[in-house]
Amino acid sequence: MKAGLLGMVHSTPCATSFPLRHVRARVTCSSSSGHISFIKDVAATLPPENLHHLLKMLQTRGETIVSPGSRHGLMPLAIPLSENPIGSMTALLRWPTAPPGMEMPVVEVHKHGVWLLANNVDHYIHRILVEEDADGSHGSNGELFHASSEAGKKLYTRGDFAESKISNLDVYLLKKVGLFPDLLERKVMRHFEEGDQVSALVTGEFYTKKDLFPGFGRPFVFNAEVLLKVGRTSEAKDSARVALKSPWWTLGCTYQARNFSSSLTLSFEFNLCYPSFDILFHGCVLIQEVAGIAQWEDEQIEYIKEKVTEEGRQEDLKKGKAPLQVALDEAAFLLDLASIDGTWGDYLDRIAECYKEAGLNEIANFILYRD
Repeated sequence: MKAGLLGMVHSTPCATSFPLRHVRARVTCSSSSGHISFIKDVAATLPPENLHHLLKMLQTRGETIVSPGSRHGLMPLAIPLSENPIGSMTALLRWPTAPPGMEMPVVEVHKHGVWLLANNVDHYIHRILVEEDADGSHGSNGELFHASSEAGKKLYTRGDFAESKISNLDVYLLKKVGLFPDLLERKVMRHFEEGDQVSALVTGEFYTKKDLFPGFGRPFVFNAEVLLKVGRTSEAKDSARVALKSPWWTLGCTYQARNFSSSLTLSFEFNLCYPSFDILFHGCVLIQEVAGIAQWEDEQIEYIKEKVTEEGRQEDLKKGKAPLQVALDEAAFLLDLASIDGTWGDYLDRIAECYKEAGLNEIANFILYRD
């Protein structure tokens, strides 16, 4: 059913954005005040309570604080925080239609999308402190604890990891800190290595629970591969379909365009791994393979291209879809298309127009803002 390909409305929370060309917030790269004012005045949301402590910690561990408005070429929903020596950028993700009370996730920004690092700033601070404490025997001098200040004292007491008698750091983090995608994926892999297929399947299914990582398609891609690995084809199909209905820039994938013959058919390589972690299963899969697991034809890109034309818009309106929803859907589709080549700037103006049509003027302004 072609209508069920990546053209479906993206589920929880719908990530799409808006333009702001004329706002000029004053931001200072070396201080947290610039980020806080940017989030309030430009991103039009509440800044995380302990953001200034996280920025100090990132700087302490050798990262360069980046102006929140330094967003040229970046995924437009990202608010830059810092860049490490190898060029990886840590950022906050500003969901355009986040439900009230939902905190901004911490992500790592890549050309084609984002990797989820933590559901919120406090989880990320807490994890950094535990990892620092666990590394104490290897020369850790406590600088990150000092940088975390009062936030660190509230979140973690130094020495708790050792006192817990939990020998595995990942197990401690999952039990005492929170849920993290890379840790759950490693847990699945450990179960397979130990020959415990049942526990691997249970953990893979748990990873996809609706409220754990809302808006992200990565868990469903991973679970589809888990299910396929054990021969559960029908369930793998269902998981793959959910993944392909999610925002493509949340799939945790790297796309590599290739030309096959004069027809310029494109395939997109999907690195099924987290940065700094071993490749999972057989390493990389193609988005065509995920579509194959879903038992859908390889026409997602063409389908979405059709949906963002005027003819596609009119067709949806004739079917009774509300104009506001048509605009939100188009913005989501355009973000998907931009993620393929990482050419975010080519789509910003139209994405912003879509959000304005949907009544999200503040998001439109945020998306278009650049230093």
